[in-house]
Amino acid sequence: MAQKGVQLDQETITCSICLDLLKDPVTIPCGHSYCLNCIKTHWDLEDGKKLHSCPQCRQTFTLRPVLVKNTILAVLVEELKKTGLQATPADHCYAGPEDVACDFCTGRKLKAVKSCLMCLVSYCEKHLQPHYDVAQLKKHKLVEPSKNLQENICSRHDEVMKMFCRTDQQCVCYLCSVDEHKGHDTVSAEAERTERQRELEGSRQQIQQRIQDRDKDVKVLQQEVEALNCSAEETVEDSEKIFTELIRLIEKRSSEVKQQIRSQQETEVSRVKELQEKLEQEITELKRKDAELEQLSHTEDHNQFLHNYPSLSQLSESTDTTSINIRPLRYFEDVTAAVSELRDQLQDILRETWTNISSLVTQVDVLLSQPEPKTRAGFLKYSCEITLDPNTANEYLLLSEGNRKVTLRSEQQSYFTHPDRFTKYCQVLSKESLTERCYWEVKWRGTGVYVAVAYKNISRAGSLNECGFGRNDKSWALNCHQNNYYFWFNNIRTPVSGPQSSRIGVYLDHRAGILSFYSVSETMTLLHRVQTTFTQPLHAGLWFSYYGDNAVFWDLK
Repeated sequence: MAQKGVQLDQETITCSICLDLLKDPVTIPCGHSYCLNCIKTHWDLEDGKKLHSCPQCRQTFTLRPVLVKNTILAVLVEELKKTGLQATPADHCYAGPEDVACDFCTGRKLKAVKSCLMCLVSYCEKHLQPHYDVAQLKKHKLVEPSKNLQENICSRHDEVMKMFCRTDQQCVCYLCSVDEHKGHDTVSAEAERTERQRELEGSRQQIQQRIQDRDKDVKVLQQEVEALNCSAEETVEDSEKIFTELIRLIEKRSSEVKQQIRSQQETEVSRVKELQEKLEQEITELKRKDAELEQLSHTEDHNQFLHNYPSLSQLSESTDTTSINIRPLRYFEDVTAAVSELRDQLQDILRETWTNISSLVTQVDVLLSQPEPKTRAGFLKYSCEITLDPNTANEYLLLSEGNRKVTLRSEQQSYFTHPDRFTKYCQVLSKESLTERCYWEVKWRGTGVYVAVAYKNISRAGSLNECGFGRNDKSWALNCHQNNYYFWFNNIRTPVSGPQSSRIGVYLDHRAGILSFYSVSETMTLLHRVQTTFTQPLHAGLWFSYYGDNAVFWDLK
């Protein structure tokens, strides 16, 4: 109970203005007490209003009350000071640079807990109490502490802006609504807030819906990532198994060849050594026979000589030496040549299939590509240099200007025979394989030209449907004539409308499967767009039908 009494005494002797122990305490007519300097400073600020009020209960006095020292409170304060008790708030209650400070506190200010939109003042908890106790103050609008209260004051009339001008979309005071905003569509700020609040709720619903949609998208992308990682891991594992099998197969064939060579080597060496041993035995026998005959030749007894000669003169059957007639051989060198040929064939197969494998890998594209550019400057960001491959050019096509220009001539050109050359139709393909986003332009002259893209494995000889650009499922072509356009794919002709131009722009997004043809002049006009799936790298192509016609891949750098 003693502690509770001390606490009561502390609240009683605290100044509600400075929130510190009373210094020279005085009591005003309404019964509230303040530091002498605090209440004097407060009333000095109110002198211009010709009314003086109590900071706590807001009771007003027409005449400024005479301040008399409250002796009892002064004694009580001194007694409490001797006990060492203080009524000073904790440091964390004081306002820092980032906080809204109480406008009523003097000296070191406390943090405001509320701001009043009617008083346009921010209050700490102590100074806010009258707004909870006084009937007139209870009607005031309290909001979270704000540093921008003065923005609610009209700079022209020094009045609270309670109106909203919809014509000028700004807050105004009542005087503004009947003055410079007269005749405008004005409503109360509260009414406008109510309407905007409904719009805000609608916006929040849209945002929340978008959040839900984006959450779904995020989950979809997470699933795609998991599927992508799973597919990649499985493919790597399967590829390693397949390549391991190929390596084992090659190692097995290598071991078999090695065993065959060693077996044949052993057989042939055995045959040669067997014959060699027979010959050496025959040589030894012949030397022995020669020695006996020499000894018989020196026998002086004629009868003995004649008796022994018949048995010694007979020779054993000679070894067949026809097998020693060795023809010029390369031994196992032919095997080496055959293995080398196999190696070359495997390299060719790997080289041909690797391009397709690499293309299939790059076609894995989870996210959609960027949208197609809208301006020529946007297209030029993807410009690429196209050069023609002489090994594909029909023998009546003349290449020039660094293999960027081609002209159909009436006389044959001197080209070497090559399996990639178009033999029946006057066509040519680019050297470059196109697998990314790219853009190029073809400027043509003459009667007409086919501006095309095609897979490299398009047929070079055969019927029109096999070789002609746009006449099969391996090529796409825009047929440009002096008066019209046609698009060709898989031998289907589609009429195309658009402004005539001698310059055609081609945009390719290989991953997205987009191929677009544009008429290029001062502006760009879309002629035809293809949306498909490209399964191989593409090559730019041209096809001519009339002598003298020519086209050049324009330098866009």
